[in-house]
Amino acid sequence: MTASLQPVSGDPRSVLALIRRWLQRPDEPEPLMVRTSGSSGHPKDVVLSRDAMVASARATHARLGGPGQWLLDLPVQYVAGLQVLLRSALAGTEPVIAAEHDSLPAAVGAMAGPRRYVPLVPTQLHRLAEHGRLDVLREVDAVLIGGASMPPDLAARATAAGVRVVRTYGMTETSGGCVYDGVGLDGVGVRIDAGRQVWLTGPMLFERYDDDPERSSAVLQDGWFATGDLGEIDADGRLRIIGRADDVVISGGVNVGLTAVGEALRRCPGVREAAAVGVDDAEWGVRVVACIVGGARLDALRDAVRDAGLPRSWAPQGVARFEGLPLLANGKVDRVRLRALAASATSGTTP
Repeated sequence: MTASLQPVSGDPRSVLALIRRWLQRPDEPEPLMVRTSGSSGHPKDVVLSRDAMVASARATHARLGGPGQWLLDLPVQYVAGLQVLLRSALAGTEPVIAAEHDSLPAAVGAMAGPRRYVPLVPTQLHRLAEHGRLDVLREVDAVLIGGASMPPDLAARATAAGVRVVRTYGMTETSGGCVYDGVGLDGVGVRIDAGRQVWLTGPMLFERYDDDPERSSAVLQDGWFATGDLGEIDADGRLRIIGRADDVVISGGVNVGLTAVGEALRRCPGVREAAAVGVDDAEWGVRVVACIVGGARLDALRDAVRDAGLPRSWAPQGVARFEGLPLLANGKVDRVRLRALAASATSGTTP
């Protein structure tokens, strides 16, 4: 691939053809430049070598039980969709592209490989559940869920429907998911520093940020990558992500973890989708706002935070209601836009 082809873009079939040629190059090809989603701010251009991408794909196949046929229902300009094409090329299989079918269930039904893998984001799984169509995933070997945290009740519904859910954690800088169900793939190291930040190492790490060499030096240290995520290792030795280090706001002098608040809100009866954001406030500095799809009242949302075992001071001070949360192309919540919409919707709201 030449520099003119980067960042990666195009329709899935043309990108698949490029990936196949890239893999077949006898010499070391130019690395890919893949843009991050920018869900919390400015996107970054991540440089990924062929060795890193291939190491990620092979480790994924090893963990899942072997190469198989993949379904693509994710944008190929981001690493999750790109990896579907690269894994398919390495496996010698043809991916099923959802956009070429009438619906996601129809696309799943078109899969015919001896092993079948379906990567989705939680929103896609939620919509299948709401339409009573989780059954279409029952026969696939694994449904990989990444890109955002998955509500526990959604995971329980999928499991009860006989779906084998594999929760993945990773990012563009790790060539995609590198921790499955809390356990690193082969060759992946995980550690938590004194500030509870998650660090990762392994052969699938990126080379640098093409547009920000200073940032590259700050987050890549002695072969380890500082993810910016906060986490902990549980009693079973599994990684649990608590939230983003930059997703903590100070409201009235109290540090509030927005990720944890969002998870608590999603458990509230009457809430179909939820996220918590912080908006500027003259009195509190930052006001916590519950952004929800559903009809739950503010007092019920505040009770849900308390019932989740979180400090009462973390409870939202306002609520913004939506028909659907704004999403980026890769299915992640667009937190920058959501914050702006919440600020506008709750202007003047008091607790």
